[in-house]
Amino acid sequence: MSFEPILTKYRHEKDSHTIDFYRGHGGYEQAKKAIHDWAPDDLIEEVKKSNLRGRGGAGFPTGVKWSFVPKQTDKPKYLAVNADESEPGTFKDRVIMETDPHLLLEGIMISCWAVGINTAYIYIRGEMVHGYNQLVSACKEAYAAGFLGKGIFGSDFELDVTVHRGAGAYICGEETGMLTSLEGERGQPKLKPPFPAIEGLFGCPTVVNNVETLANLPFILEKGADHFRSIGPEKSPGPKLFCVSGHVEKPGTYELPMGVNLLTLINEHCGGVWKGRKLKAVIPGGSSAHVLHADECDVNMDIESLAAGGSMLGSAGVIVMDETTDMVDALLNIMKFYHHESCGQCTPCREGTGWLEKIVHRLHQGRGRKEDLDVVFDVCDRMIGKTICVLADAAAFPAMSFIDKFRDEFLAKCTNSDRSTAQATSGAGGVNV
Repeated sequence: MSFEPILTKYRHEKDSHTIDFYRGHGGYEQAKKAIHDWAPDDLIEEVKKSNLRGRGGAGFPTGVKWSFVPKQTDKPKYLAVNADESEPGTFKDRVIMETDPHLLLEGIMISCWAVGINTAYIYIRGEMVHGYNQLVSACKEAYAAGFLGKGIFGSDFELDVTVHRGAGAYICGEETGMLTSLEGERGQPKLKPPFPAIEGLFGCPTVVNNVETLANLPFILEKGADHFRSIGPEKSPGPKLFCVSGHVEKPGTYELPMGVNLLTLINEHCGGVWKGRKLKAVIPGGSSAHVLHADECDVNMDIESLAAGGSMLGSAGVIVMDETTDMVDALLNIMKFYHHESCGQCTPCREGTGWLEKIVHRLHQGRGRKEDLDVVFDVCDRMIGKTICVLADAAAFPAMSFIDKFRDEFLAKCTNSDRSTAQATSGAGGVNV
């Protein structure tokens, strides 16, 4: 069955980022209808009915998250849009922000009307200079058109949107770390509860939504929750942006129904593994996801299917590795990243990520011991679920799965393994050196 893109339909059109182009294709009509025709509670129920799940990694139902925000409160309410997108292998949100920023703004307006929010912040990763400029320009256009500010669409509703640049910290992709950064403090995660919906930004009720999540809202209002649920699997419906990088002929961002088969995505949409080589492994959900061996890749790309397959959808950052990939080298690259990005607040993460990098680095240099592989699992066990946020888990998951799925490659790097001794002997022409 053919699928027509929804979120990226106009990404290659000239001037797709401008308000004139956006309005020329029906832009802002759904926000106008929301404000004039939808009671906030009814709108929340419609989003619940659609079963739109968060596209930032956790997959939490969007309408349910909105319903947690207290309706009666003396405090202001906030929307914090997570546009940090710092998960390695992930580049989907930037496509929306760079080519169709008004789609995000309309989603923000719908969300804020539903929850009773008058102030929204877009927290964008600092390195995304082009995306930042596009968003700032889009906000200026929306204010000039009367779509932001006071008296939106002739109603009493008012909304202000601020675009805030981060400083390039991975930890600020975690929602409470992002909120702490927005408050002007060092971006460190906070203990939960209280959850942001009750006590978030500046101690006030806050909704945190991902860019791609909000971009789905105009379509849901236009076509209805039932139509949205008809796309993809029942438990994880809707269109999905998949970021494919690594060893494929055509890397890039692909919009397909949630639940597309991973091998179909790689072979039919991305042109297959490059240079005629064989598939060796795939990380399906960004670098923090468990790696899949080639023979495990006949799996559907949705939350439940990947969980059943021993990994996770995460941010849908699909990293493809061909048969020539050195898995020890690949893991070392990942461990360096997480060690560098740990905020240092929690001892298991601060020390654990450091130990993991040191051990894998020793293995990479061919100076490891068989016992090091067991030590990696022991260190990971002392990290998972024992810290304020899940950065420790994000480092531990690939460490364990790489060694579990490709143990022979790691043993070959150990000085006291039969595998390494055999290879050394073979490499010396049969003479034991």
